[in-house]
Amino acid sequence: MMINQMFRALSALLLSCASPCVARAPDAAVFEQGMVSAADPRAAEAGAEILRAGGSAADAAIAVIAALTVVEPQSSGIGGGGFMLLDDGKGVVSSIDGRETAPSAAHPEWFFKEGKALTMAEAVPGGLSVGVPGNVALMAEAHKRHGKLKWRALFTPAIRLARQGFAISPRSHEFLQRAKGRAGFSAEGRALFFGADGNPLPAGTVVKNPALADFLERLGKNGPRTFYSGNNAKAIVRAVAQAERTPAPLTLQDIARYRAKWREPVCAPYRGWKLCGMGPPSSGATTVLGTLGLLEKHDLAALGKDSATSWHLMAEAMRLAYADRDRWLADSDFVDVPVAGLLAPAYLAERARLIAPDRTERDVTAGTPPGAKLAMADAQVRDIPSTSHFAVMDRMGRAVSMTSTVEGPYGSGLIVSGYYLNNELTDFSMAPSVAGRMVANRVEAGKRPLSSMAPTLAYSPDGKLRLVIGAAGGRTIPAQVIKALVGVIDWGLSAQDAVALPQIYQPGGRTVIIEQGSALEAMIPALKALGHDEIRTSGLPLKANALEVLQGKITGAADPRSEGRAVAE
Repeated sequence: MMINQMFRALSALLLSCASPCVARAPDAAVFEQGMVSAADPRAAEAGAEILRAGGSAADAAIAVIAALTVVEPQSSGIGGGGFMLLDDGKGVVSSIDGRETAPSAAHPEWFFKEGKALTMAEAVPGGLSVGVPGNVALMAEAHKRHGKLKWRALFTPAIRLARQGFAISPRSHEFLQRAKGRAGFSAEGRALFFGADGNPLPAGTVVKNPALADFLERLGKNGPRTFYSGNNAKAIVRAVAQAERTPAPLTLQDIARYRAKWREPVCAPYRGWKLCGMGPPSSGATTVLGTLGLLEKHDLAALGKDSATSWHLMAEAMRLAYADRDRWLADSDFVDVPVAGLLAPAYLAERARLIAPDRTERDVTAGTPPGAKLAMADAQVRDIPSTSHFAVMDRMGRAVSMTSTVEGPYGSGLIVSGYYLNNELTDFSMAPSVAGRMVANRVEAGKRPLSSMAPTLAYSPDGKLRLVIGAAGGRTIPAQVIKALVGVIDWGLSAQDAVALPQIYQPGGRTVIIEQGSALEAMIPALKALGHDEIRTSGLPLKANALEVLQGKITGAADPRSEGRAVAE
């Protein structure tokens, strides 16, 4: 009897395989447990819950996005978009572009009124700033190729948070106070987060969001097209078209035809490591990898983290990379972006000659990389820092680095089915041209706006995945990732210590921005002696998360200036 059962089982296995077929045992787990690092501990726990249930890193990432929609609505959610970088556990890297798109009615003077560009304060609240959300389509693509659990199961933690309630965190309360107008722009927002006196609910108040719980249940049960068709799509169109301020002609067709796109990741070497990031319409990879390429001729390890020269060199390299970003980067479906040229060793070597350890370059402009075909004007873009990053690794070594956003705090202020709609279109340049030259990142129908998001995977010289990292904070995002990678690769720090390093930020021009209250403030005299005569201190919006593989174990890292946390399965 037992022999017959064994024969039938072997026969079934052979019949189920495509020819040629080799029966083998499942791959053994690489790690004892997986881990999630996210900007909100409840979102990290949601991902860890899915890992405990046998889910993949992609499954856990979907659960994190859904949970962030509930607990961190000021920064992220299904009403926005993002970029996901994945490792399949065998070193094969892929990336998904879930960036929002402009409506079919959009045009280069979308943000103009009576021949004059709107201010950001005028452009952001209401319908004109809303792009077609991409996160749900991104989630669906990730699940289709890398998911293990059923789609419906991935929304369980978020539904529980929305239905049973979640406490307003101190950081969320701070955002409610700072962005009262946007958080309470709609009646739904005021009902969720404000008291009868019109003031934001205090930190610790438990909030329930039944409308969002109901929608997440429908989304889980009926699948991702629930978002892009039917009642939800109609509600998005209605909210945008009937917005109290700046109503806009977003259509059902605009929403129905949205697709997340698999893009080729952008990879480059740095000191024997292989670093991979997100290509256009993100500027993450070219800015991060370009800056590091410019730094490679300098011995940062010998200088060390306590040297003003180290931070001077980082700032100078950053200036050059950000200048190239502002001129050449945009949606590559609309503009021929010279990605390979921007990272070409010869081009970086030429640009690196502008960097000296004992002085600053007075004037820095964009270069002309190989492959640049059009004379572009510099974009005038101001990222509004309200974004979320998270990192996931499962037991099999599969990894996800994802940055997600609704753009500014609470996006456009419009709410549909309990979630905020993004204001992503204000990431386009308001001016379509400057001095007769086209701006690459100008508004166009169906186009995706330029982003600073920089999800990154770092492979050590032995070829193994060592670091899964990214950050939130608008244009500071590449700077945060650059600093952390230098910390790990050059200065031998753990991911946690590297993320916690103070921040220097120089996004073009001459002004160096130093994190207020940090150890870098003591270096200001030394930096001025090196020629940085325009230095200001600021409370930078820093919020990085990472996972690191050390001695065969996954270790979590979260920015100590945030509420982030790493949670093991």
